[in-house]
Parts: sequence; C-alpha cells; structure tokens
Amino acid sequence: MLFDMDGTLVDSERLWDTGLQELAAHYGGTLSTAARLAMVGTSMAVSMEIMHTDLGQPWRDPAVGGAWLDNRVAELFLTDLRWRPGALALVSAVRAATVPTALVTSTRRSVVEVALETLGRDSFDVVVCGDEVDATKPDPAPYLTAARLLGVPINRCVAIEDSPAGVASALAAGAAVLAVPSEVPIDPADGVRMLETLAGVDLELLTGLLRPIDLPH
Repeated sequence: MLFDMDGTLVDSERLWDTGLQELAAHYGGTLSTAARLAMVGTSMAVSMEIMHTDLGQPWRDPAVGGAWLDNRVAELFLTDLRWRPGALALVSAVRAATVPTALVTSTRRSVVEVALETLGRDSFDVVVCGDEVDATKPDPAPYLTAARLLGVPINRCVAIEDSPAGVASALAAGAAVLAVPSEVPIDPADGVRMLETLAGVDLELLTGLLRPIDLPH
C-alpha cells in the first residue's frame, strides 16, 4: 500500500493554505484561488514558482521562501494536524494485516518528520519525501522508489491519492490507484477507482483494484 499524505491521510491542505497566504502577504500580495489549487500535490519548487508568477514578481529567494513555509507549516502541524475521515482506521487495518506500506509525499522531510508525530512512525515501512527523489509528482519516480524500497513490484501496489498530480504519478509508475479528491477535482481514468472518502474502505476493496496475476497453465 502506497499512501499520499497531504489531503489524503491528513487534513493538512488548510494548514498549507495558511502558510502560503502568510508568505504571499510577506511578499506584498494575495495568492489567488487558482494559483493555490494549481499547487496541490506539487513540489515546493513548483509551488514557489506558481506563487511568484501569480504575484507578478520575480522568483527572488526560492530557498528562503521555501524554508520559511516549511517551518511555518511544521509549526501548524504540531497543533492542528488532523486525520482525514477513515484514514486512521485504514492505515491501522493495513498495518494489522502486515501489508508492506509506504508514505509517498511531495512534502519535504523536515515537515514530514513533524507529521509522523500524528501519523505514527511505525505506520509505514518506508517514507519517500519530495526532497529525496530525483523528480517529484507527477513524475513516476516517487512511487517507483517506494515500490523498490519495499521490494514489491509496482503492479502489485495500490496508491491512494487526492490530487491530479499524485494520480498521474502513480498511474505512470504502474500502480493501481484509489483517488479520494480533497481540494481539486480528478478526472476519471483507466486504472483509477474514485471515492468521496476513505471511510469504510477495507483491504478487500483495495486488493480488488489489482489486476489478476496471469499464472502459467
């Protein structure tokens, strides 16, 4: 099982909203709704580029701005991070069944470490962060990396995602996908099962998303 984090397992997009609007105000502007939605599921570098383009100003200090945002969101994670509906029960069921499990996120390691205080450090066998892969979502690299580290063929993995970028990444890698949109609509696609919430999702549903294995006759 390959879990996205922000917007999928935890209700953190609202916390990123707070940090992003505060950073935009520091730069003397207000982040538009369209720009904010375009950031969902992307890397910090892409998000900062979108912000400065939206504000109509040069990308002056990407490293400084990104570091400030990470620190601010980490602060918010310490006090305001909450599980999405059904997410805790599903992660617990997957762990109880000893299914190999990874957290696959575009968020950087320093912030993920804070999130793991809520998610539980023993909830995942592998954690793949946005600053630890050569390319981030929608590139397939994060999911391919997670499958390799778990020692599981990617076509025997189910990825759970909430954003178009994340779904594209998982599909390109070759995983089956369960999409639970949070902030941004996701277009229907082959290989993607769409649900409104993780509440009630169980292992039988997830394993049913995998294609049957062709056995030799």
